[in-house]
Amino acid sequence: MKRIIWGLGCAALLMSCSEKEIAGTLAVDKELLYCNVQIQKTLSEIGDRKMIPRNIMDSLSHWRLVPIDISEWTVGFWPGILWYNYENTRNISDSDAALFYTDLLEPLTMLPAYDHDLGFQIFCSYGNGYRLTGNEKYKQIVLNAADTLATLFNPRVGTILSWPREVEPNNWPHNTIMDNMINLEMLYWAARNGGGKRLYDIATRHAETTMKYQFREDGGNFHVAVYDTIDGHFIKGVTHQGYADSTLWARGQAWAIYGYTMVYRETGDKQFLRFAEKVTDLYLNRLPENEYVPYWDFNAPDIPDEPKDASASAIVASALLELSQLEDNRVKAEEYKTAATKMLIELSSDKYQSRGSKPSFLLHSVGHWPNKSEVDASINYADYYYIEALIRYKKMKEGLSVTDNFKK
Repeated sequence: MKRIIWGLGCAALLMSCSEKEIAGTLAVDKELLYCNVQIQKTLSEIGDRKMIPRNIMDSLSHWRLVPIDISEWTVGFWPGILWYNYENTRNISDSDAALFYTDLLEPLTMLPAYDHDLGFQIFCSYGNGYRLTGNEKYKQIVLNAADTLATLFNPRVGTILSWPREVEPNNWPHNTIMDNMINLEMLYWAARNGGGKRLYDIATRHAETTMKYQFREDGGNFHVAVYDTIDGHFIKGVTHQGYADSTLWARGQAWAIYGYTMVYRETGDKQFLRFAEKVTDLYLNRLPENEYVPYWDFNAPDIPDEPKDASASAIVASALLELSQLEDNRVKAEEYKTAATKMLIELSSDKYQSRGSKPSFLLHSVGHWPNKSEVDASINYADYYYIEALIRYKKMKEGLSVTDNFKK
């Protein structure tokens, strides 16, 4: 694998750059350059090991690497980060790195569905790779993955089963988690690229069923919806990674905002736009005053001493940039664009950027607080949605749709 390793002098030059974020303005080229510097540090740290960077705990300074395994749901984010970096730099060395780590995932593409995370694993990696290279092999891999994901759809329930392995241990006949909304994008893409309308119908029905049963009246969501497999009725909503069944887990709400924004883009159905507004407005109204990174759960008992979750903010920032372009209400469009910009400015501050302390982009994310796992850590999916949001912001500045490719 070819790559350019940036020297310490370049990093120091970047950190001493006099360009600063000012009120309402994001120095997006500077932040994308920062991401590139951190990526080169990570590539140097990984060396020739065929493993994926997963997290760095707050007290540590090096990535914990994980093997390529179907049960490791985050393995697609690192290749996806590299593809976004290549999209911005157009350097061959950055393309080589993205190709190398994407191709490492190929064994995962030949297995039956382990759970719903195929979208995270395959669409973030191979999907971005196909978008930027037109590699027909990558296209077929994404189409195959969409077909595999569709095998988890239960027509009696109307959703995709998220965790098959949990059905017996927890006596959950059919479980669907909010994260699954993101994986619908791969089904929609496949339906438009030769996979057939069946995949579109599965994705849309999943979104409709989730909207009907997995949210409270105020727009807050249950992390997990449990359904009966005999007649498909909704049994209960519970949490897995939030504080309690009745609380608002920040990243779960972020998945909902991102997911329903994407579903509206794919369907053009205004019910999904109105619902995206509802779940977004709740999130924005619950943010700490004059802050744009939420506590890991909006109802956690020890606020303001609870940890923040930068990953939720990065996901929402990316989603709101798209939602602002899809809006049919100009006031709301400007509100969402402004909120996304402020989120990115806050994430790009010395409070949240890793800078010289670690090779990641961001600090202070929370993975699984109830399990005391990845609490106050740098996590690969936080970095993925951060660079995605920066790329989207730059496209908006250039007058493009956030889902367009940069003009060459």
